[in-house]
Amino acid sequence: MGYFEFIRSNITWLLTGFILALSSSFGQTFFISIFAGKIQAFFNLSHGDWGSIYMIGTLASATVMIWAGTSSDIFRTRSIGVLVLFGLSLSTLLMAVNPAVWLLPFLVFLLRFLGQGMLPHISSVSMSRWFISQRGKALAISNTGYALGEALLPVLFTVLMLSYHWQNLWVVASVFCFLMVPLIWILLKNERTPQSLAEEVIAFGLLGKSWSRKEVIWHPLFWFMLPALIGPSACSTSFFFQQVYFAEIKGWTHLQLVALFPIYTIVAIVFNLVSGWALDKFGLDRIIPFYQIPLVFAFILFYFVSTQLGLALGLCFLAISAGANSTLPTAFWAEYYGTKFLGTIKALGTAIMVLGSAIGPGMTGFLIDWGFGIEKQYFIFGLYFIFSTLLMFIGIKIYSPYKIVE
Repeated sequence: MGYFEFIRSNITWLLTGFILALSSSFGQTFFISIFAGKIQAFFNLSHGDWGSIYMIGTLASATVMIWAGTSSDIFRTRSIGVLVLFGLSLSTLLMAVNPAVWLLPFLVFLLRFLGQGMLPHISSVSMSRWFISQRGKALAISNTGYALGEALLPVLFTVLMLSYHWQNLWVVASVFCFLMVPLIWILLKNERTPQSLAEEVIAFGLLGKSWSRKEVIWHPLFWFMLPALIGPSACSTSFFFQQVYFAEIKGWTHLQLVALFPIYTIVAIVFNLVSGWALDKFGLDRIIPFYQIPLVFAFILFYFVSTQLGLALGLCFLAISAGANSTLPTAFWAEYYGTKFLGTIKALGTAIMVLGSAIGPGMTGFLIDWGFGIEKQYFIFGLYFIFSTLLMFIGIKIYSPYKIVE
C-alpha cells in the first residue's frame, strides 16, 4: 500500500498522531532555545546557570516519565492526550507570566515532561499499536508533525520576537495547545482501549514472547543500544539549545542560523518517510545499525565550518539521522520486545531520551563557562557516534537471529 492510499484510509488516526507530535514542539529544545537569550537577560543568568536550570527540570521530567509513561498501557489516547495537551497549554501560559527565577526549573519540568516526554510518547505508542504491518509508514507520517514544528516555529517566532515581547509569544503557544484539545477529542470519538486493541493485534518480540520492562533492562541488547538511544537526544538537543551562542561565535546573526532550519526540516521529512518505507520493506535489522553515521559528519562539520553553505551541509547530515531517529527506535522496542507492554517499555525509552536532552545542555553550558568551546565539544560528539554505531551493529548482529516472526 502506497503512502497516499494509506493516509486516505487511516486519516483519523494518522492526523491524531501528527497533531500530538506537532503540539509537542512547545516543550522541545528547538522551541525553548529560541528564547534562551531573552530568558538569560531577563533573569540575569549565565550560560551555565541557564544550562543547569534546564538540566534540573529535564532530569526531573525523565524520572517522572518512567512512571507516567505506563499510563498509555491503561488509558485511551483520547483521554490522556487531551489531558496532556491541556496541561501543556497551562504550562506555556505560566511561562509567559512567570516573574521569578526560582520557578524556572519547575516550569522547564512541566514543558519538558508534557511536551518532550508525554506527547511524543503517546503519539508513537498509539501508532505502533494501531498499525502492525504498516508501522513504519504510520510512524513516519505522524512524525512529520515534529519536522513541521522544527521548520516553521523557530523562524516564525524569531521574526515575531522582533516586533512582540517574548513573553507574549508564549501566550500564542498556549492558545494553540488549547485549541488542539477539542480537535483530538473529536478525532478519537470511536477509539478503543489499549487493552482491547492490544489483544486483537498483539505482536511478540525476541524468543516469541512479550517482554516486561524489567526483563528488557536485564537483557544485553538493551545495553548495546543504550549509547545509540541517548546520544542523538543529548547531542542534537545541545546543538539547538546552544544555537544563539553557536551563531554568535561563528559570526552569524541568530536569524541567519534559523533561516536554514527549513532545509533541515525538508531533509528530515524526506528521510523520515524514507526510513518508514525502508522499515516496512527491508526490515529494521538492515537499516538501524547505520542510521547514526550521518551524525558523525554533521558534528565534525559544525567544528570546521565557517560559511552558511557548510552549515547547511551539516544540518542536512543532522536531519538525515533525525528523520530516521523519529521512526526506528520506536520500531525497535515494538519489534524486539513486543507490543503487549509497549507503553511501559517505550516509557523507558522516552525517559532515556529525555535524560539525554537534560545531560546535553547542562554539560555544554558548564563546559562553555569553563572555557571549553562548543566547536571542540561538537568534534567529540562526532567521535561518540562512531562508538555508538559500532555497539549498535554488534548488538543487532548477535540478537536479530532470536526474533521469531509471526
